Amino acid sequence: MWTKPCFLPINHLLCNYYKNKLLIKMNIINIYRFYVDGFKSMTIGKTLWMLIIIKLFVMFFILKLFFFPSFLKDKTTEEKQEYVGNELIDRSGI
Repeated sequence: MWTKPCFLPINHLLCNYYKNKLLIKMNIINIYRFYVDGFKSMTIGKTLWMLIIIKLFVMFFILKLFFFPSFLKDKTTEEKQEYVGNELIDRSGI
């Protein structure tokens, strides 16, 4: 890529700053394109990624709804503080 040369010493640092910023941006774009091309050419990998996404959905959303109810949903701030404090004391074994 052609860039305009900097002739003044004051602008030298500024030009290097923008050149570095441009290089970082181009590297990020190249990494993104690398991964996009890799995912486009996948055959078995796409189904594996779908299985992983479905498994994560089940683990974090479905199981949370049924097995981890919210005990603090309908309580005020003071009740929440008291409940958490009591649970910490009870579970510490003191």
